[in-house]
Amino acid sequence: MTYIDTSISDHVATITFKRADKLNSFVREMAFELQDALDQLAANEAVKCIVLTGAGRAFCAGQDLQEATDPNGPSLSKIVSEHYNPVILRIRNIPKPIIAAVNGTAAGAGANIALACDIVLAAESASFIQAFSKIGLIPDSGGTYTLPRLVGLQRASALMMLGEKVSAVKAKEMGMIYEVYKDEVFTEESRKVALYLAKMPTYGLALTKQALNQSFSNNMEQQLALEDELQTLAGNSEDYREGTSAFLEKRTPNFKGR
Repeated sequence: MTYIDTSISDHVATITFKRADKLNSFVREMAFELQDALDQLAANEAVKCIVLTGAGRAFCAGQDLQEATDPNGPSLSKIVSEHYNPVILRIRNIPKPIIAAVNGTAAGAGANIALACDIVLAAESASFIQAFSKIGLIPDSGGTYTLPRLVGLQRASALMMLGEKVSAVKAKEMGMIYEVYKDEVFTEESRKVALYLAKMPTYGLALTKQALNQSFSNNMEQQLALEDELQTLAGNSEDYREGTSAFLEKRTPNFKGR
């Protein structure tokens, strides 16, 4: 692959955006490479957790505007519908925990790809910005869906309209992301979280992700019924039997993700 690097170790797959000279901004081929990588990792039973991160000093600066403004390049409609929407849907629907390890700037679509992940971890020097308003566009890549649910409608509106840069520390304070680590230990600490998730009963985590996804459109009665349905599936899993046996036998469980 040209723009995406994928590595697998200890059941953790790491996808690294590799356009460091362009702050890992997306072009068409990079978006397709990311979609392919996510598909392959979703189908790989040895992979229990996926991490997205960036090379260099940025996580992802969003869309490469040279491509977006090229008369011979893809239209904005194609960029949204063919590049970013499929990525966001994969992130939300892959039945495995996905971590955004935000090592630096996350702007525009880059910020919203991060916020679509199950857990967002950031280096202290990282920042998030809804940069769309500065060039007359609206937030895409699911931003208008995820951000209000994370920080509330009023704050999301302000961040999107003002285009304010938000530090990692402030992002954590407002509930936008989960955790912030000092730069010098960021890679190590992010890896620890991924390894921990990979050893968890990942079938149950996948069902949890499904329940959270559907909670955005369900009413209380529908969500309670869904919890009943998914809890039954979880209770019939090998991981549940292993987890309860290990607890009763006072030993470390060995989960299989099924």
